[in-house]
Amino acid sequence: MRYDSLTAYLASIDKARPKGPLAIIMAEDAVELDSTLRHHLSIGFRDILLLAPDGVEPDPEVAARIIRIRHDVHAENALPEAVNTVAAACADIWIYYCFNAEYLFFPFCETRTIRDLLAFHTEERRDAMLTYVIDLYADDLDRYPDAVNLDTAQLDRSGYYALARPDPDNHWHPKERQLDFFGGLRWRFEEHVPPTRRKIDRISLFRARKGVTLRPDFTFSDEEYNTYACPWHNNLTAAVCSFRTAKALKSNPGSRWGIATFNWHNSTPFNWHSQQLMDLGLMEPGQWF
Repeated sequence: MRYDSLTAYLASIDKARPKGPLAIIMAEDAVELDSTLRHHLSIGFRDILLLAPDGVEPDPEVAARIIRIRHDVHAENALPEAVNTVAAACADIWIYYCFNAEYLFFPFCETRTIRDLLAFHTEERRDAMLTYVIDLYADDLDRYPDAVNLDTAQLDRSGYYALARPDPDNHWHPKERQLDFFGGLRWRFEEHVPPTRRKIDRISLFRARKGVTLRPDFTFSDEEYNTYACPWHNNLTAAVCSFRTAKALKSNPGSRWGIATFNWHNSTPFNWHSQQLMDLGLMEPGQWF
């Protein structure tokens, strides 16, 4: 199904809102668009909204299973604003968002669906889930100059760290159960990344609620949404495995010629399995076994 605008799509669901979970995927270009859509279909999203400009088209077989919406994806804060627009019209459903060439992984996603995950998370009285954006990159930039290749994808197995998140209203204490996470290519090549874009934490999964909005830094106006766990025990977290930073570093003129390889002594092949991410400490199963 196709719509000329997000407004037209939302007008069409006035009497029949999606049940969720709903995925919003913003395509900045056509790189790995089909694999991104297929991956999120395979883990159980009932509805997928593809926001894309003219000329960026998925494979017809994939297109038949998603909703394509024409959108200005290069506008300032395009993704947060689109997410907020959809969330305002779809209260109480779970929403996920990402860009093309990004892939959501959660504990045991090979045998359990996103609906299973969110049913458990809801039972734990949680309305949002912390995800870490884990950078992927091709192993050979001479062969793959855009740094994207699924078969030879690498990730950093270490080099991640967290800092207490300052509270501007209380200089003596940081925000409760909130941390700023860093690592991956944004840490190793930080001279090419603006300070406001160096964090790798993102609240990618949330239950839409009236008055709760996503901010440009991918945190929410309701501070409880931004916590990594509830007060009484650890909760589930997930990972968004993403070529986006590698792709940007190899396409931006300021960094393109200064990076010959992304490989270092802590690079390891990504095996496209949730167990590897849990073994590396890049997501948390919490009480879900």
